[in-house]
Amino acid sequence: MGCAGRYAGRHGRVTEKDSHGRVTADSQGEKPETWAAHAGRRPEWTQNREGTGGIVNPPVWRASTIIYPDIASMDAANGLQDETLFYGRKGTPTTWALREALTGLEPGTAGTMLYPSGVAAIAGAVLSVTKPGDHILLPDSAYDPTSLLGQGLLKRLGVEAQPYDPLIGAGIANLFRQNTSLVLIESPGSLTFEVQDVPAITAAAKAAGIPTLLDNTWAASHFFKGIAAGCDMVAQALTKYVGGHSDLMMGSVSATEAFFPRLRNTAWQLGQCVSGDEAALALRGFRTMPTRMARHEQSALTIARWLKAHPLVERVLHPAFPDCPGHEIWKRDFSGSSGLFGVVLNTGSRADAPRFFDQLQQFAIGFSWGGFESLAIPTSPEKIRRLNSFKPSGLSLRLSIGLEDPDDLIADLSAALGRLGRLE
Repeated sequence: MGCAGRYAGRHGRVTEKDSHGRVTADSQGEKPETWAAHAGRRPEWTQNREGTGGIVNPPVWRASTIIYPDIASMDAANGLQDETLFYGRKGTPTTWALREALTGLEPGTAGTMLYPSGVAAIAGAVLSVTKPGDHILLPDSAYDPTSLLGQGLLKRLGVEAQPYDPLIGAGIANLFRQNTSLVLIESPGSLTFEVQDVPAITAAAKAAGIPTLLDNTWAASHFFKGIAAGCDMVAQALTKYVGGHSDLMMGSVSATEAFFPRLRNTAWQLGQCVSGDEAALALRGFRTMPTRMARHEQSALTIARWLKAHPLVERVLHPAFPDCPGHEIWKRDFSGSSGLFGVVLNTGSRADAPRFFDQLQQFAIGFSWGGFESLAIPTSPEKIRRLNSFKPSGLSLRLSIGLEDPDDLIADLSAALGRLGRLE
């Protein structure tokens, strides 16, 4: 059996669920921490040929050309490609190990492809199921680069991308057309954190024969299992929580058996690949992700609760809070929350952002999220929403809570709010 055949050997895992129907373990009783520690460490990738010893981590394979002892071997490899070493772009044991680990995060997945960024992953998945003349649906709360993909490249290719209300649920069926070829889901939404009814949307799409793609980066396929909820493809930016250290750019898409061949072939035709060094970094982050996610969750909730009680805070946009749109769906479908949430103040404006942000001591100002360090940026969702208006009464911001002590982060935010409060 070739390497990729071995890699795909566990895709049919049967899940265990808690009392709310949420996935908690696989058929072998492995909890997330156990899977993270052991996934992708197959003997053929970590032990010597004699089987007398080995190493803990799959080694880094750097490869472009693969050499063969004879023409017959080269011809045989050409027929297998993804099942053996063929060409560096098609994969090595390092990338196969990462693909196996990620495939195991989404029970019901046939395989996973890797991309040089999260945006590339979304684009690759979309292009695998669309053609000129098609119509796709994407939430109005989608990550801005995803929306720009619809308004830019896809439009130039003759694909119409229509925004929809992220809280539409089963009503999305009313937007389907004969040429609708994809429903894209992002839950929670970018910047405004609406939680979508993924099972209802996927059920409506399946009834109409329309594939679905979920951006699951916020939950990192840890707090929410998209394939189990009915999605055909699940993407995430490994740049965020899987990498976890703000030094990696990578994305992935996991797909069901019906869609994985198309996903893989499109990735190959677009030349999408990652290096062994990058895959090894992602694997290193993967090992500690469940432990880090627990810390991100608890610290973020502590800080969000403190902010909610502050007199200068109008709203905290956190799915775990009852006033967040879709909170009841979050309670039903998710097993936890990550470290990213939004805040809307009742004072200040975007012009006052320097007064709040420029003297932060613990929070850094920067894009992305999911690393060990806490980040803060001002946001303007109202500038990118096309359907539902978002009209903050004051300055709005997004916080990514890292691994620092939450008391230190609260003190930093308290000082920043104090500076802003002096505007009144």
